[in-house]
Amino acid sequence: MKSYAECWASVAADLFSQALAGQPELTEALPAPLGPGAFGFAATLSGDLAGRFTVLLEGSLLDTPLVGDGVDQKAGWAELLREVADAAAGELLAETGKRAKVESFAETSGESQVTRAFRLRSGDRAWTLLVRDELVPAQAAAAAGFEAPAAVPAGLNPGLELLLDVELEASLRFGSREMPLGEILELGPGDVVQLDRHVADPVDLLIGDKIVARGEVVLVNGNFGLRVTEVAEPRRRLETIRCLF
Repeated sequence: MKSYAECWASVAADLFSQALAGQPELTEALPAPLGPGAFGFAATLSGDLAGRFTVLLEGSLLDTPLVGDGVDQKAGWAELLREVADAAAGELLAETGKRAKVESFAETSGESQVTRAFRLRSGDRAWTLLVRDELVPAQAAAAAGFEAPAAVPAGLNPGLELLLDVELEASLRFGSREMPLGEILELGPGDVVQLDRHVADPVDLLIGDKIVARGEVVLVNGNFGLRVTEVAEPRRRLETIRCLF
């Protein structure tokens, strides 16, 4: 059965090749010192697995614009690694049925122990990435004193916990357009229907016919996904979809 770390490695290999300049390759390697300037990020997860998952990177990565020219490289890596952490949780659920949610994601440093090591290669250059996997089953995490963030958003009734596992169908709306019936009947293969939304505008996440969040489209393991950039307040989201319960 796949572990979260194995899911992370699989997702990271795919997303790094898609998102980074030069389509670099990520392969497992022997651990090596990162040297001065190393930086990293830690994801705190809760669910069936709980704990911290930390990724440390060589400082020299910040001298190479792998995440794009003219952008803050550290911020770019933070965004990419957060996406990998979320996608790995999704793959873990698909592969094993175990739930793990990224509750927080923050910069970290000073990690001395590692679980696995990887090499990121782009052309004739290579960098070391170190991973520390501290995820354990939820019961073991509780016994060790790990406290996950509250599952129920602040301000909601405690009884709402009974509904949190209810599955709802979500869809993305890229735009819309009103068309006369005559134009619809004349549509054929190859015709283009222009929508009322610019390609740079955020897309809507819908539950039923109600908007609960907006964001930008990303690719996750060859599938479309949504990186959320704005959401309604938890109470308002519930009020918006109350007719579905």
